Amino acid sequence: MTVTETPAAAGSVPAPAPSPEAARRAFPPGFAYGAATAAYQIEGASAEDGRTPSIWDTFSHTPGKVVGGDTGDIAVDHYHRFREDVRMMADLGLTSYRFSLAWPRIQPTGRGPAVERGLDFYRALCDELLAHGIAPVATLYHWDLPQELESAGGWPHRETAFRFAEYAGLAAEALGDRVSTWTTLNEPWCSAFLGYGSGVHAPGRTNPADALKAAHHLNLGHGLAVGALRSALPAGSRIAVSLNLHAVRPLSGHPDDLEAARRIEAVGNRIFTGPMFEGEYPADLIADTSHLVDWSELVHDGDLAEISRPIDLLGLNYYNPTVVSSAGNAKDLPRHDGHGDSTHSPWPGAEDVAFHLANEDVTAMGWPIDPTGLSDSLTSLYREFGVPLLVTENGAAFEDVVSADGSVHDPERIRYIEGHLGAIADAIEAGADVRGYYLWSLMDNFEWAYGYGKRFGMVHVDYDTLVRTPKSSAHWYSQVIRRGGLA
Repeated sequence: MTVTETPAAAGSVPAPAPSPEAARRAFPPGFAYGAATAAYQIEGASAEDGRTPSIWDTFSHTPGKVVGGDTGDIAVDHYHRFREDVRMMADLGLTSYRFSLAWPRIQPTGRGPAVERGLDFYRALCDELLAHGIAPVATLYHWDLPQELESAGGWPHRETAFRFAEYAGLAAEALGDRVSTWTTLNEPWCSAFLGYGSGVHAPGRTNPADALKAAHHLNLGHGLAVGALRSALPAGSRIAVSLNLHAVRPLSGHPDDLEAARRIEAVGNRIFTGPMFEGEYPADLIADTSHLVDWSELVHDGDLAEISRPIDLLGLNYYNPTVVSSAGNAKDLPRHDGHGDSTHSPWPGAEDVAFHLANEDVTAMGWPIDPTGLSDSLTSLYREFGVPLLVTENGAAFEDVVSADGSVHDPERIRYIEGHLGAIADAIEAGADVRGYYLWSLMDNFEWAYGYGKRFGMVHVDYDTLVRTPKSSAHWYSQVIRRGGLA
């Protein structure tokens, strides 16, 4: 992605028809209409069938780390209700489902042989999906590092990358006959910089040098996992990575604001796209962060060749643009970066950059709504790297209200999804090869450090009874799927 120089500026509810301007916006044949989830956010069964604690079990059980003291111990009990959930997906017409595998359910210590009981759950899930005509897309790592590996050093420790590759091989050998599309990592930026930099995510560490080391070892783990997957998977399987690349925009065209945007784009985006697609870390990133880590010692011979192994698809997770400026003379910098509150910055080497809201039209997360950042990002990514794209996450939290009849009408979410599907159509018309959309999320769930207070689902979950109720946005999306697009 390149820095732009544009200043910021219940189930029975009938779904509204698409707006007139959305008419005649069909997606290409074979386009994947999906939804996405993550294991710790939905599965529950946190101590069943051999599963051991992950860093998120430890973090959520630490007082003060998660709003309301919430944990994922039960979550929405998908582990026991997956057949019901797959039937619901099929009723909505989903053609694909992106889920993550829980590393500590498959390989509880992060080392050694797999636990068959854990794999059996994912075998059964995939079989159920396939029986309903839904393509499974498996993500190997969505932030649930086995606690034993964190205790040994975590992602700042080089050995974790090799343990990840071993786990990838075990998963591929067990599920490769069922899953044809695999994602190595989900949002490694969050794993590294929110987990080890600002500390708002598990494991809650706040060391900028460790955050940079974690980023490199996540990159290395990705590359090693690509090799392990290629060795174990049948021919024709597709491998991807999902990155939450920041759509960086300077607040103005002033040189200082352009420099602020460059620095954020380096540590927010190119720290991953550089080694993955170009086989090198950007020189400006190294210069910006050389006071924190010695890159010549961190990056070993052969690392970049491993990291830059070719992949088949690039997943983009997009929620809002990132508008930045220089600090100027401000003492208290605004940091509307959407990444939680902490006195520690998740931006090593760019701690004095100010962040601004792109606009005042925000979701319940306080994130501005601006679909143009998605179309710009998709177009830029395809132009730069030429890799087919998936939108592997996109969605919004709103203050959903359950009506007296039990239905949930969420017109704000419908408008959000429609706008972003329109942005995808814009990118496709501009030449980008975009092959699917995965709505975040299938259903309300444990929203990390926000606990159960933020609802992203197109399906409402009553957290007392765990009853699922499709919202009006689910029925609207179902119509889009059946029409083959916004037409």
